[in-house]
Amino acid sequence: MHDAELENWHDYEVQSRKEIVALLRQIGEKKQLIRMKIKGEADVCVTSVLEVDPESGLFILDRSINREQNERILRAGVVMCETYLDKIRILFRAGGLQELEFGGAPALAANIPDSLIRLQRREFYRMPTPVTNPVPVLVPMPVALGGGGANFPLADISCGGIALLDNKLLLNSTIGQTFTGCRIELPDIGTVNTSLQVRNALDVTMLNNKTSRRIGCMFVDISRANMAGVQRYITKLERERNARLAGLS
Repeated sequence: MHDAELENWHDYEVQSRKEIVALLRQIGEKKQLIRMKIKGEADVCVTSVLEVDPESGLFILDRSINREQNERILRAGVVMCETYLDKIRILFRAGGLQELEFGGAPALAANIPDSLIRLQRREFYRMPTPVTNPVPVLVPMPVALGGGGANFPLADISCGGIALLDNKLLLNSTIGQTFTGCRIELPDIGTVNTSLQVRNALDVTMLNNKTSRRIGCMFVDISRANMAGVQRYITKLERERNARLAGLS
């Protein structure tokens, strides 16, 4: 999760102080784990909400059992947080981090965020894309492989990312690998420009007994205009699917 991702989800932003406090309290009461990530670093601290105090403007978090990680968190001043509440994804920044004691044990305090992102499950619903006339995803290739770009068939799409098929096993599918300058040519919508970060990869055997690789990618640094194109395309696919189902009934 990056600052850019929070910008992408601007349309799902919650800015009501009362609602933010209520959501943080529910996260604490249901003992939902929070992934706390130091900006620009790979290490993640898993924490939870211990207390929310609107009067002081602070909420209290468990601190890491790793002393060095705690020091990095405090030096960072601001961390990215991600959790789930009733299967709804919650994203927010926690700033003003400081150490304190809570219930006789060391803990962390942070400012109650001014806003947070609340994503319904359907925002991540993956919609299968046409198999007979696949949507091309152009990925720039490294110089070692001849440079230029190669097209890969789109397998499915959501507002969070895509899955593509690497039939010739050309791409580096290491988790975290990022492909910059990618183009997705969405029919009747237009070109979507984005970077793609690999989140998972699965080798599959096709009907012709050939091996292909299905690579799940997350959108990175996608603009709001491009995200709007993705949303329009998903809506188009849903309408076409519903029309087919109505025709079969």
